[in-house]
Parts: sequence; C-alpha cells; structure tokens
Amino acid sequence: MLELTMASVSEADAGATAGMLMADAPSEPGGVLRVGRDRAVCRLATPDDWLFVSRVHLEFLCAPDGSWQVTWLRGSHADPSSEVRLTLLGHQPSPLPYGGTAKLPHGSSGELVIYDRTGPRSVNVGFYHEA
Repeated sequence: MLELTMASVSEADAGATAGMLMADAPSEPGGVLRVGRDRAVCRLATPDDWLFVSRVHLEFLCAPDGSWQVTWLRGSHADPSSEVRLTLLGHQPSPLPYGGTAKLPHGSSGELVIYDRTGPRSVNVGFYHEA
C-alpha cells in the first residue's frame, strides 16, 4: 500500500496546513497515483491557478514486484516553472530532475516538495510505502 498526503502552502498560509488531501493505492502491479491540476486523472489535485504545477506533475507507479517509483513527468514546456525535491526519512533532500524517476524503497516514507520558482508557494506530498 502506498499512502499519500498533500498540502498546498502559499506565503499567506506559511506555518499552517492548508488544504490537506489524502489518497492511497494497494501495491499491485500497474497501480498508479497522480498529482497535478487535472482532476480527471489526478487523485491529488492542486488549485487550478497554480500553473507551476503541470496538469499531471508527479506519477507514482507500482512495479511488478510491488515496489513504487515516482516520476516528474515532462510537461509542454522545455523548462519547468517549478523544482521538485525528494526527501526519504533519514536522508538529505535531493532534487528530482525534470522528467526523472526515483524508486521508493519498501517500507520507506518521506516527502516530495514542488516549489514555485516565481513565488513563495509549494505543494508538499508526503508518502508512506507500507511494507
């Protein structure tokens, strides 16, 4: 099982949890959870006017062995207007490259943060991969 929580935070909300959403999916091959602005395909959706987040920004995919990976999907622009950092519990944050994929170890937890490069806004996506 992969559990996700998402909070959208702007400068006005600094220090507060704003818009907490949750989603989960069993660790079955082909399972998918998406984060972005397109409510039709994303289980966790950000505000429509947060254009630094793509329509489908992050995709969590379950592999045949039950492990999960996350991909920052490339959008329609050559350069993104955001940056994404991945933090696994007990490790330092590291950038997730535009179009890049990272494996989430069994039983791991952590956070992905999508930062707006043009203003003080972020989308914080916490994850817990149940072993």
